[in-house]
Amino acid sequence: MKPIVHTRDLRKVFRRPQRRPGIAGALRALLSPVYAETVAVSNVSMDVTAGELVGYIGPNGAGKSTTIKMLTGILVPSSGVVEVAGFVPWRRRSENARNIGVVFGQRSQLYWDLPLRESFDLLRAIYDIPRRRYLENLHEFIEILEMDDFLDTPVRQLSLGQRMRGDFAAALLHDPRIVYLDEPTIGLDVVAKEAIREFILRINQQRATTVLLTTHDLADVERLCRRIVIIDRGSLLYDGTVEELKDAYGQTRRLTVVFAEPQREPAIEGATLEHVERNVARFAFERATISADRLIAAVAARYPVQDVSIEEPDLEGIIRRIYLEGISPPEVLRS
Repeated sequence: MKPIVHTRDLRKVFRRPQRRPGIAGALRALLSPVYAETVAVSNVSMDVTAGELVGYIGPNGAGKSTTIKMLTGILVPSSGVVEVAGFVPWRRRSENARNIGVVFGQRSQLYWDLPLRESFDLLRAIYDIPRRRYLENLHEFIEILEMDDFLDTPVRQLSLGQRMRGDFAAALLHDPRIVYLDEPTIGLDVVAKEAIREFILRINQQRATTVLLTTHDLADVERLCRRIVIIDRGSLLYDGTVEELKDAYGQTRRLTVVFAEPQREPAIEGATLEHVERNVARFAFERATISADRLIAAVAARYPVQDVSIEEPDLEGIIRRIYLEGISPPEVLRS
């Protein structure tokens, strides 16, 4: 199956003129300009299949938003190949715009002084959405996102959570094949975040809409994405599943044991005691060395136990380690 998003050796370099102080510096910059180059994206190659929900993550300045802007046609690549639904975005901007929806967490496509309902009506006219389909979509989105109470409120008077719900509906009214979400839950409270996450899952699963999600909130990634792509300093570091990443870089698990009576220094073969306080102890162990079942059985055989719990590797800790230390082994990367 042909991927809906295809990039090969995608590269974007920004050039800015260097200026020296004074009149002489200004004249030199005018007559013999010297440019400084910044590589924002370097040789990014990836394929996204229709219907996938992919997390595209990286630290600030990694190249995430620059990639998204090239996929939407806002930026022209310096070199490389990019295709979205069979179109080169920057060459076929109108056709590409009909295939995509975009939500930027810090920007809005809604009309600031108009009621939300009228913003939707304007977007219907811009995208020339058949009226019947428009009403079907609008009714569904109003119900899912619970927008009934503020449809007639001017956008400038909406709370951040209400505006974000409106932006999601606006991005999907024309039935795009692929949606780019750039920090869609930034600044939202836990209730609004969960509503947005449920909505993303629903449009992905029920409508088979392809979703490319960029976020710093790794709870969004764990909740929504099976596949993640990690970028740093413009280059891809990892492309694979969350579980593969945890298997490769999250070998340490933790066992918390509540004993029936206080223990001073409990010991279990195959695990390292990290902390003990009265009758509660926490052990670290490597998943490749010993299974959790064997460890629990060993604890129960040696001590009177009230309760046990297993803590899986923390995705945020794994990603932080990758940002700081780089990534290996190379076999984890997709070809």
